[in-house]
Amino acid sequence: MTSSPTELDSPYRFLRSLIGALRPTVAFWLVLLVWGWAGVAAAQPDGSSWTPELAMQHDQITETEISPGGQQVAYVVQEALMEGDQSEFRSQIRLVSADGEQDVQYTRGEHSAFSPAFSPDGDRLAFITTRAGTPQVWLMRVEGGEAYQVTGAETGVSSFQWAPNGSKIAYTMTDPKTEEEKRREREKRDVHVVDEEHRFTHLYTTDVAEADDSTRQVQRLTAGDFHIRSFDWSPDGQTLVFAHQPTPDINDGFLEADISTVPADSGAVEPLVERPGVDADPHFSPDGQQVAFASDGGEPEPVGLGDVHVISASGGSPQKLADTPNRDASVLGWMGQSVLVSEPVGTSTHVLAVPSDGSAPEQLTRGSGLHESASFDASAQRMAFTYQDTDTPAEVHFSSTSEFQKRQLTNVHQDVPRPPMGRTEVISWKSPDGMEIEGLVTYPVGYDQGDRVPLVLSVHGGPAGVYNRSFTGGPGIYMTQVFAQRGYAVLRPNPRGSTGYGKDFRYANVEDWGFGDFEDLMAGVDEMIGRGVAHPDSLALMGWSYGGYMTSYAVTKTDRFQAASMGAGLPNLISMTGTTDIPGYLVAHMGGEFWNRPETYERHSAIYRIANVSTPTQVLHGAEDDRVPTRQGQEFYRALKRQDVPTEFVKYPRTPHGPREPKLLMDVTPRILDWFDRHLGRTSAE
Repeated sequence: MTSSPTELDSPYRFLRSLIGALRPTVAFWLVLLVWGWAGVAAAQPDGSSWTPELAMQHDQITETEISPGGQQVAYVVQEALMEGDQSEFRSQIRLVSADGEQDVQYTRGEHSAFSPAFSPDGDRLAFITTRAGTPQVWLMRVEGGEAYQVTGAETGVSSFQWAPNGSKIAYTMTDPKTEEEKRREREKRDVHVVDEEHRFTHLYTTDVAEADDSTRQVQRLTAGDFHIRSFDWSPDGQTLVFAHQPTPDINDGFLEADISTVPADSGAVEPLVERPGVDADPHFSPDGQQVAFASDGGEPEPVGLGDVHVISASGGSPQKLADTPNRDASVLGWMGQSVLVSEPVGTSTHVLAVPSDGSAPEQLTRGSGLHESASFDASAQRMAFTYQDTDTPAEVHFSSTSEFQKRQLTNVHQDVPRPPMGRTEVISWKSPDGMEIEGLVTYPVGYDQGDRVPLVLSVHGGPAGVYNRSFTGGPGIYMTQVFAQRGYAVLRPNPRGSTGYGKDFRYANVEDWGFGDFEDLMAGVDEMIGRGVAHPDSLALMGWSYGGYMTSYAVTKTDRFQAASMGAGLPNLISMTGTTDIPGYLVAHMGGEFWNRPETYERHSAIYRIANVSTPTQVLHGAEDDRVPTRQGQEFYRALKRQDVPTEFVKYPRTPHGPREPKLLMDVTPRILDWFDRHLGRTSAE
């Protein structure tokens, strides 16, 4: 249960992407009150040590797009702007040659540009930019020149794709308000009937003509009560295949999505895959004879399942391909007779090729770390991708798909200071029931073997999130190296329910929230104490979303933590199910509706055990959170306060399920550190 700037095609993967802010985002310059732990140097705001302002100097590379001939890579760099009254992200596109020798900024200005896409001949680059107000597709020659606007979509373009011959683009646009709706707004009679008035996203095409051509034609291809999630052109340009769900509501997307086709010159929609559950993310094979897609197999699996299937482009019965390691594949396209996918594998992320004949998948990327945002040339013989690991920020890399040898193309972070880091390693331990659990531990900066230090147990969201080998010095809600600089060891476990370890492990906490997963976490804490790292009397706990849930539940079951911070937590699963925008996800985990299983919901809800809490617990929450409504945090805070348990409630304005504004994001880690320091006796009370 969290948030990310990009909506992914599977609602399960969208949920995981929202895992609240565990991914890097934005920053704000802030001078910290630094209180050192014995033997650990205090952080300085000059780049010589890890501070939030240094973490935020690491821009994010969010997309790659390799040219059809494989000679160039467009990529998107996102930075945080925080001068004066600014607090926002801005994205710009850069172009780097495949040999890495030329790297130039392609778009500039006060408006973001993103979603780069080369024309089929490689001569032009289309992209979405907000320079016209709403997001529209613009076009420019690769060698440079003046960009010009291609679309004039009233509500803006959501996504687009070139036609195979380069003469058109297809794009999606959300339906505009009707004239009646606009009139009601003007007259202040704009009453909204919940769940009965939807604004759907539909498919359009437009000619790609010269900038001065005023005869450009726009054609709407789909209409009706369904919401398009993703689409793909057939290789001959005659047909588009698309995935759609009944409404735009995220909860509906957990339960149902079908696949249909439409001719590129008409609106005659024909169903291709129509069955219960989610079938999504379709891609035509290179010969146009098959369509690959991700599916939960014909029945709803809202806990999360994404197996690779193929179907004849003319229809028939879908065929399930061999299982991928995590059974949560994001379909990227095709390479010959194999389907290209990306998915988490343990604490890494890899690109795999899944043969359409049903044989075993082949992992194309090698080694530990995150291989993400992959794109492929026209022949799928070369790929571009971002790579990062715990010690190295993301940069664009390049490799052949037949023999993986990654080669770094960019140096976006070459001028960002890199002070000594707290070392990070992957460790494992056994839970009391024998289940093997994996996690990452980051030691304090300058840690000496044998020193016992305060430990922060950090719990990820989801629950089907994962702590992986992402760069620990980058920005985010929990800035790991900033904690390490302040003298804390940080343990980030992947308890049962996490993604990356296969379906059985991901489903292992269904109807078991707060029990088996709690034991997994505490066994990790005991492991760190047993290794002589953690001081048993200096333990702290934090987590966002599901991690916030686990924080709320843990403090009702143990008093071993001297301080806790609950971010966007859900301590009352009954009221949460009645108010969240994803009730189906919770119902799946609890095994049924709360009115049929009230004792189950109460058993797994911290609020019914609130009298057990003595741990000083901070509560952080976004004021505009629909995923975990703000009242969840307030309810826990009020109950703690009425029992005289030390607490504070911090509400972030304009914030959904995790801060999206740099200056608000920058508030979180220092505020948590101050809370922990105070209650672990590391600072004065003020």
